[in-house]
Amino acid sequence: MPRAGTGPDFIEALARGLEVIAAFRTGRPAMSLTEVATATGLARPTARRILLTLEELGYVRTGDAGFTLTPRVLELGVAYVRSTGLWDVARPHMEQLVARTEESCSIAQLDGSDIVYVARVAVPKIVGLSVQIGTRFPALPTSLGKVLLAALPADELERVLEQPTRSGLTPRWQPDRAQRDTELREVRARGWALTDEQLALGIRSVAAPLRDGTGRVVASINVNTHAAETPVERLLEEHLPLLLHTAGEISADFARLDTVPHLFRTAAS
Repeated sequence: MPRAGTGPDFIEALARGLEVIAAFRTGRPAMSLTEVATATGLARPTARRILLTLEELGYVRTGDAGFTLTPRVLELGVAYVRSTGLWDVARPHMEQLVARTEESCSIAQLDGSDIVYVARVAVPKIVGLSVQIGTRFPALPTSLGKVLLAALPADELERVLEQPTRSGLTPRWQPDRAQRDTELREVRARGWALTDEQLALGIRSVAAPLRDGTGRVVASINVNTHAAETPVERLLEEHLPLLLHTAGEISADFARLDTVPHLFRTAAS
């Protein structure tokens, strides 16, 4: 039986409708009116009204075998998955990485020649730059940006880097084109990037790509440290393997998220 609810705001009709949807399970994709009423504990007239309402809304159809659910029911689950966002998918992995490294972790995407931080799990450490969601830095002198730039085709890379930064920051590292190309070629070959005080004094970090189900780089993730506390050797020997593992786990989750069906309704549906 549908549960009775716990207060005056409980909508019994909605609860009954969800009970009817949940009654269709593996092994019984199609049911008669009697079978639906029996499975839910509803009276036949009540079950019939609910089924006809769901049919009018596009969640149920009728056929020779009885009532069946339509693919539109998937929207109820997809709404949850899509509403959480990619960064909420990544956050548990980031929190675990921060717990193991005791260093801050961030995810960024490209916006012109800048990176923009879209997710961050921070630890209370003194660093030379204040970083929060929405913060932007020039991409090239950051580990996050190097990973993203290295994934671009050559013509797109040139177009991106021709755009002036909107960060308001002048980085310490000002490479010429040959130095830039050498750096990005190395990042592309090894699959990760290091920045050692190239953006600003005291900032040292390592980053890896995040990929979607097609293998396309959609973002980058880093471990950020203070140069006075963490030598490059420790960053590469201890933190980098953990970062690469985390990037792989997040990318796998992104790929799984891509498999969630995108449903499209026509004007008649």
